[in-house]
Amino acid sequence: MRVLLFGRLGDVAGWRERVLATPPVDLSALRDSLAGDDPALGEALTGPGVQVAVDQELTRGERMLAGVAEVAFLPPMSGG
Repeated sequence: MRVLLFGRLGDVAGWRERVLATPPVDLSALRDSLAGDDPALGEALTGPGVQVAVDQELTRGERMLAGVAEVAFLPPMSGG
């Protein structure tokens, strides 16, 4: 499973893409795993306005990750 970080999330982590050999069970487990490796990233991922796309589809709340190829974390959007 690929994990992608966009915008400032990638800046905080120091990476933009990572491949996980063993995907976590759900989004909470993925966030916990990323936070365990990098507490600053964990804090950024739980910040207001951060969205998650699973296999290029925005999702809200919890989601199981069995069979998922890609999870992307997107920072708050702005614009006009």
